[in-house]
Amino acid sequence: MSYGFLDIAMTPSVRAAQAEMGADRQWAHFEGDREFDRFTRNEAAFIAARDSFYMGSVSEDGWPYVQHRGGPAGFLKMVDERTLAFADYRGNRQYISTGNLAANDRACLILMDYPRRMRLKIYAHVEKLSLDADAALTDLVLAPGYKARPERIFRLRLDAFDWNCPQHITPRFTEQEIEQALRPLHERMAELEAENAALRGRLEEQGEA
Repeated sequence: MSYGFLDIAMTPSVRAAQAEMGADRQWAHFEGDREFDRFTRNEAAFIAARDSFYMGSVSEDGWPYVQHRGGPAGFLKMVDERTLAFADYRGNRQYISTGNLAANDRACLILMDYPRRMRLKIYAHVEKLSLDADAALTDLVLAPGYKARPERIFRLRLDAFDWNCPQHITPRFTEQEIEQALRPLHERMAELEAENAALRGRLEEQGEA
């Protein structure tokens, strides 16, 4: 049966490594069907909540390069069930990913949710578009108010995705997530401080009387 992501990832050298470690039987007799070649509502919600991801590409010389991409939550857009897109904003102007993808359009993305220890892996073919190539797509991916200069758009055609197990993912929290988690405590503390102030005021009034 098909296992989408591993159908791509399992090269002869990968199978040899599995055999060396005694894991080849685990995958040789896989009986499920996990093509995962179309995003569902689950992936759509997960992608829309992300404010960063990691993208791997490969140069003509065979060297891998992994780049961190960040922006406002939801800056990676799901155009349809098999297409993603994002605006490529100006950075350090090395253009390593851009150059690599011009020579080899295959990429792998890893999207992390550290608090919930979840990880989504995506294999895709990437197409570089100018900002004026598709007005509707440009409107979709540009983030209003985001103070960065867009230079191009990357459109990704999904080949396969898969979810990783939570092993070895250390929970981490952003400043905003910490603020949200502590808000009820801060609100309760403010209420108690107000109550204490009111009690002190009444005691002072009684003492003066």
